[in-house]
Order: sequence, then C-alpha cells, then structure tokens
Amino acid sequence: MDFGKVFSGAMPLLLEGLKLTVITSLVSILIGMVIGLLVCLMKMSKNVVLRAIAGVYIWIIRGTPMLVQAFIVFFGVPQVVRMFVSDFKFTALTAGIITLSLNAGAYLAEIYRGGIMAVPKGQTEAARSLGLSQGQAMRKVVLPQAIKFSIPSLVNQFIITIKDTSILSAIGMAELVNKAKTYVGSTYTFFETYLVVAAMYLVIISILMIISNYIEKKLKYERRGRRRDEH
Repeated sequence: MDFGKVFSGAMPLLLEGLKLTVITSLVSILIGMVIGLLVCLMKMSKNVVLRAIAGVYIWIIRGTPMLVQAFIVFFGVPQVVRMFVSDFKFTALTAGIITLSLNAGAYLAEIYRGGIMAVPKGQTEAARSLGLSQGQAMRKVVLPQAIKFSIPSLVNQFIITIKDTSILSAIGMAELVNKAKTYVGSTYTFFETYLVVAAMYLVIISILMIISNYIEKKLKYERRGRRRDEH
C-alpha cells in the first residue's frame, strides 16, 4: 500500500472533486429549501388540488431511488424535450443539481411541516387576534419559528445531500467519487484512494454533525429558558 503516492498524485484531483461536491450540495440544498417550503405550504393548503400535487410529488421522490431519478433527468428529460428542441441537452452538473434539489425538496417539505406543527397554536391565535390575516400570521409568526426548529434537520439533510452526490458519478458528474474513479482507473490503487475519499467525506460530515449537535443543544436550552419565563 502506497498512501504517499495517492496523497501526492491524487490529492489535487480529489480536492477538485471535493470542491464540486460541496458547492453542488450547497446549491442543491438552498434550491431544495425553497422547493420544500412551497411543497409544504401546498400540502397544508385547504386547496385539494394543491394538496394532491404536493402529495404525489413527495410520494414519487421518496418512493423511487435517486439513481433512477438522475437517469430520468439526465437521459430521459432531454430525450423528450428534443422532440421539440433538437439540440437540447443537460450537462451532468445541471442534471445533478436538479436531481439533488428535487430529492431534498421532498424531504425538506416534511421537515418544514413538522416544524410548523411544533409551533404552539396559541402563537397563530395571538397573531390573528392582533389583526393579522392567516397568511400574514404564517409568514411573520409561524414560519420563522418553524424554520428555527427545523435547523438541525436541515443540517442533517445537507449531510445526506453531500453523501448523495456520490450517486451522481453514474451520470458523469465530476464530483469526488468520479475523480477517484478516474485516478484509480490509471493507477489501480483502489484501497488507498477510496480510503482517502472516505476520510474526506468523514471530515466534512463530522464537522456538519458537530454544528448540528451544537444548534440542537442551543435550541433546547432556549426552549427551557422560555418555559421557565412562562412559569
């Protein structure tokens, strides 16, 4: 085993892949947060059609493998669109971000819904008694608290999204695993290279787990403080 060779030869390539992995994950989770919030509000809407659309979206995304979703976005969607626009195509990066965003959005919708349900109903009633409409109460009172309650779960979803980027090597996105496969293909240093890749994932995800645990403890401390003040 020659870890020195891997560190000297593969590290620039792996760091390039890690950079794309983190950036892609961050962009996808931000887009997914917007999608998730919209889907959450649709699912909690009084409109039957909006609830049905949100329910079907969540059902499809959560009920199918992300690899299949990536294949549909990267290979299937362009094939259909080319029936109308002959030169249409996706880059692997664009397809990857779309896939990750749609996937994260479905799970974040449920996270937001849990956060909204965690806000005491008295908060909404108090806001309505002050003259705010249902929409204003949701936007100004409930959502800020719900998002705050959801922060640890949002960080955990970011962790999942980072790990899910490895699946996108199957469509040729040049993330960390894809870069490792490229290096291994020419050097055959399977064990050393993939062990280094695992260590890189572990470092990034461990940092995020520490942040998530810190935020969760801080939120619990704030809730205890509020309960004491109420009593």
